[in-house]
Amino acid sequence: MPTPPPRPPSHEPAAVLLDSGGVLIRPIGGRWNPRADFEQTVLTRRPDITPGRFAAAIATGDRFLDSTPTTPDPDDYHRVLLHALGVEPDPHLLADLRRDVPAPTVLETYPDVAPTLEELRRRGVRIAVVSDAWPNLPRLHEELGIGHFFEAYAISAELGCNKPDPRMYHHAGAALGLAPAQCLFVDDDPRLVAAAIDLGYAGRVLCREPDAGDPPPTGVPAIASLTDLLDLLRPTPPRPAAGRPPGR
Repeated sequence: MPTPPPRPPSHEPAAVLLDSGGVLIRPIGGRWNPRADFEQTVLTRRPDITPGRFAAAIATGDRFLDSTPTTPDPDDYHRVLLHALGVEPDPHLLADLRRDVPAPTVLETYPDVAPTLEELRRRGVRIAVVSDAWPNLPRLHEELGIGHFFEAYAISAELGCNKPDPRMYHHAGAALGLAPAQCLFVDDDPRLVAAAIDLGYAGRVLCREPDAGDPPPTGVPAIASLTDLLDLLRPTPPRPAAGRPPGR
């Protein structure tokens, strides 16, 4: 009986590297920064501040975040906002603004996240997070009930760089002991996915809620739901029914 030819090696990714905001979690109320309780915290000290002044200060904070090469210290960010409001950034106020609050009061996971992560783990796919975020991200994930799925984190505030810096992607892959070609990176920003692909990773841009005014990304493979990853990673063949031989 002739020996069957060897099977070609699988090129399926062994791991997924996931962005957090816009992929796994979203802010309740729709705003990432500052946190949803920012206005109320400041108003306990300065009840005279108007919504218009808060809006202008938050816009100043957005420009500050956009201008920094990495995720800044939370106190530095809050100082920018308070300066724009004309409020003294005393240590007690800064501590109050960065105090820990239960993640479910300000954040939520997307409906497809937990079941997709559970199925990926069942299939033996390893999972890490690559996110421009503050160091408390693992705690937030734990409180939202998804932290146990992740073997490693690459967090900008800890590494001192933001995506698309190659160190962000490589840190997560190296923590898993995997080469870029063994990892699939998922983000909601097509530029960051394109950068990962240029570095040798597989990539997909997640377009959950495409903006009607923006054209769909071109040149970057896209998915519409995190569940679409299950069609790309280690599909599980159906098992024959118990008590019936295969093929009958």
